[in-house]
Amino acid sequence: LAKRNADIAPDRRIELKIGIHIGDVVHRGGDVYGDGVNIASRIEPVAGPGGICVSMDVERQIRNALEARFEKLATTDLKNISVPMDLFRIVLPWERPSPAAAKSEIRISNSETVTRSRRIFAISIPIVLFLAGLLGYQLWRGRNQPAPRQDASPAQTKAATIPEKSIAVLPFENLSSDKENAYFADGIQDEILTRVSKIADLKVISRTSTQHYKSAPDNLPEIARQLGVAHILEGSVQKSGDAVRVNVQLIKAANDSHLWADTFDRKLTDIFLVESEVAKAIADQLRVHLTGQEEQVISAKPTDNPEAYDAYLRGLAYTLKTAGTPANVLGAQKYLREAVRLDPKFALSWALLSYVEARGYRTLTLQPTIALRDNARQAAETALTLQPNLGEAILAKGQYHYACLKDYDTAVRYYEQARQRLPNSSRIPEFLAYVERRRGQWNRSESYFNEAERLDPRNVQLLTQHALLYIDSRRFPEALRKLDQVLNITPDDPDTLNFKANIAQAEGDLPRASALLAPLHPGADAPAALEAQVYQAILERNPGPIIPRLKEILAKPDPAMGYFNGELRFWLGWAQEVAGDHAAAQESWRQARSELEPFLKEQPENYSLIGDLALTNLGLGDKAAAFKLIEREIAAVPIEKDALDGPAPTEILGRVAAQTGEPDRAIAALQKLLPTPYESALIGGSVPLTPALLRLDPMFDPLRNDPRFQKLCEEKPK
Repeated sequence: LAKRNADIAPDRRIELKIGIHIGDVVHRGGDVYGDGVNIASRIEPVAGPGGICVSMDVERQIRNALEARFEKLATTDLKNISVPMDLFRIVLPWERPSPAAAKSEIRISNSETVTRSRRIFAISIPIVLFLAGLLGYQLWRGRNQPAPRQDASPAQTKAATIPEKSIAVLPFENLSSDKENAYFADGIQDEILTRVSKIADLKVISRTSTQHYKSAPDNLPEIARQLGVAHILEGSVQKSGDAVRVNVQLIKAANDSHLWADTFDRKLTDIFLVESEVAKAIADQLRVHLTGQEEQVISAKPTDNPEAYDAYLRGLAYTLKTAGTPANVLGAQKYLREAVRLDPKFALSWALLSYVEARGYRTLTLQPTIALRDNARQAAETALTLQPNLGEAILAKGQYHYACLKDYDTAVRYYEQARQRLPNSSRIPEFLAYVERRRGQWNRSESYFNEAERLDPRNVQLLTQHALLYIDSRRFPEALRKLDQVLNITPDDPDTLNFKANIAQAEGDLPRASALLAPLHPGADAPAALEAQVYQAILERNPGPIIPRLKEILAKPDPAMGYFNGELRFWLGWAQEVAGDHAAAQESWRQARSELEPFLKEQPENYSLIGDLALTNLGLGDKAAAFKLIEREIAAVPIEKDALDGPAPTEILGRVAAQTGEPDRAIAALQKLLPTPYESALIGGSVPLTPALLRLDPMFDPLRNDPRFQKLCEEKPK
């Protein structure tokens, strides 16, 4: 089109203006609506005749895939859009960058006039979306079509897609004589990475993708290829008393050449200067432009108290562990609370403490009490009061609204605000993926997971959550592929093997599930894997061997596990009932009820606890109490506010109804569940009910002769 316009008179030219944004698109009555459409239409005039203008969300996703230059425009107020937006103009191959012209376009964007002497066609939104799709297709085709024989080698082609201004920070080696100082080396590495990641002009891979590599590896070019970066930072830390030595070296991965190296000998009180100097040196060596604000951020000193910083690093080390077990979460909480006790003005530690407590509240790795929820709020608000522009504090406030209040709109506003301060944070698209999953927007959630993985390609927690999205949706082949990615990074990881076993159970392949679960030896602190083993024995109708193990674990219950002890005792009762020992089952269930009920006062919204009590009362024959608790569970997690966990009470309803002589209610519940993505509140790996599980699970035995149930067992979910 540009070539055509160049060869004809100005009044015969066709010049399109294209605005592109990522957002909701609703198809209705042959037209399209939604935020994506609305904002794209507002961006379109900013592009100018013949131009393409995109939002920051779009630019982030295509900047490393599209061989084009992006001009960042001034922050723009768009008509009827409440929040100013950062926009980018794509500089097309036949254009010259023209910052002045771009800025003048912004000034007139809300009231642009077009002269009648030129035929300028404002492109319609459906065509915008079509062109955006076409652009994506061309990128895909270019990546996937076979290369001609005379083209560059695959390695050269891959290298061409890796931005020069990109870096990964590998784990720092702990050279201290005291090996317990490993947390300190981990913390220094993470703090340097955090400072570097706040430079918008630099692509930085998250620590969670690098932590599984060893320090100073031999195969740097291959590691850089796996991570998609051009440069690697290596280092070592030696700590003795309050003296610290930090060695760092910046390496160009393509030829394994050293660009820069230095050794820093400092007192512990001056360690922040080292972190700042290293970040600035990296920016200088990679010729990265630092804004004034970025210089301030990477030079910031989070605390003047070395003991508080040491406690913070210990707490941080717990958050960086692969497994988010209750023990690790409690360890992080303990040290972060100590850090803010030692320095009440330590905003960064307040922010991380809030994140840990809010996440623990949501995932039930901490006891989800009202007090914990209030603590998470107070910690986030304290961090923001101390440092209103701290990206981590803004992110923590968003996480509180998501995890503790289920206020998704407010959470998203905080996440998007945090993007401006944390340009390389994979957590932001990860958290947005969680929000969309709970909204029931499964495809959008998947897109955000993909975006997060581009910044954090080897983060096993992120990959696992992506796999859980597929499990919740019963897309088991895709889930298995994603879990295999995790096992390539952390071979024989017990949590991952457990998830694969859950899938095998859901597909009715009990021998495969048994083989996956056999090597695992989980204790009470890993309830998901332990319950999966009990469920396997129940599905096999052979729970005898697992019962002594459950009794041994419950003989000395850990108070720190809270209501999980009562939940595990419910499973013991179920196993005993299936084994035919009705009297023992009744005793276990009576004890389970006495252990579970006291937690309701402090955890009135814990739907998982309420569901455990409903099933326990079912076992004890108290039908009225069971159904009353189900009503309470439905109120605690309404499906309208939580598409992920909201259907779980319907599963409990189906189980209770099946066991209490109400087949119509049971069948209605199961018919509703089978086509619905959700996360089970009962089954250890959170796998939703499937036809295979209906065929195998003893709780549904009373329905076996019902033709409607038989049909459900044979049908595949839509």
